[in-house]
Parts: sequence; structure tokens; C-alpha cells
Amino acid sequence: MPKATSSVYIVPFRRRREGKTYYKKRTALLKSRKPRFVVRKQNRGLVIQVLKYSKEGDLVVVGAHSSVLKQFGWLPKRNIPTAYLLGLYIGKLAKEKHVEEVILDIGLHTPTKGSLVFYALKGAIDAGLSTKLNMKLDESRLKGEHISKYSEMKPERFTHYDKSNVDPKQLATLFEEVKSKIIG
Repeated sequence: MPKATSSVYIVPFRRRREGKTYYKKRTALLKSRKPRFVVRKQNRGLVIQVLKYSKEGDLVVVGAHSSVLKQFGWLPKRNIPTAYLLGLYIGKLAKEKHVEEVILDIGLHTPTKGSLVFYALKGAIDAGLSTKLNMKLDESRLKGEHISKYSEMKPERFTHYDKSNVDPKQLATLFEEVKSKIIG
């Protein structure tokens, strides 16, 4: 009697099919037993959270959306200075909750040199959190000087700053003011 040959197809988990979770990477992050510094880019800003693993589901230690920076006088956009300032804010809150060391979780995003997620982590490191990731980032981009230069070349693209009474040419000065308010 001939043997039946058939291929067996295993259906992946729902969140993997939807492109939301890469379980192999998540398992590797959870094995470290460290809180995860989660950075997610959205259409209208950034969300940063510090999460701890629990069998019932991840526990959010601290978290915030970039819109929280309005209270410090910053116009929240999805750019490098916003990522850094939000990372600094979350890092300060995490230190208050006795979190000392974190591991970066960027989810399904590709780790590109100079990406927003690394500037957000730089903000958390400057707030006092530690991590094993070693980065060299451009300080002028951190302060938003590249945005100021671009606003001089194409001022018509920066009308949303005018509506908020923010001069894009003075972004580096505003960055320093907001940073000192966050550090307090």
C-alpha cells in the first residue's frame, strides 16, 4: 500500500497573521526578564511605554503619547526632537517607579540608523535609565536644527507652526527650554 503524502499547513497565530507580533523576537526580549522600553510610531505622533511581563498580560509601568508634551510648551509632531523629549519624560517617570534598566522593543519596525526609536531611547538614557545598546546620534538633529534649516528653504511647509505661535527657526531654543522643564 502506498503511503499518503500530503503537506501539512500550520496556521500562524492571529497577531502574526495580522502583522502585529513577531513572536520569536518577543520571546527573546521576554527572556531577558527586564522591563521593555516600547516605542511605537503612529500617524499622529508617538507612543512610548515601559512594560513588565506578566502571565495575564503585559503590565504598563509608565506610558504616554507625544501629545503630553503640550503641557511643557512643545508642539507634538512625529519628529526626532519630539521622540527624544518624550523618551526623556518617560525615562523620568520610570525612574520614579524604580525602573533602572530597560531593553528596547521596536516591534516590527526595521532598526534604521538615526531612527526615531533610537532618539527616544537616548532620551530615556539621559533621564537615568540604563541599557546595553550603544548609540552615536547626531546632536544637531536631536535639537531640531535640521528642521530649522529646512524651514528656511521651504517656509510654506511650516504653516502649522505659525498657527501654534512657534517659530520653526527657533526650534533649538524651544527644545532646550522644554528639556529643562521636563528634567525639572
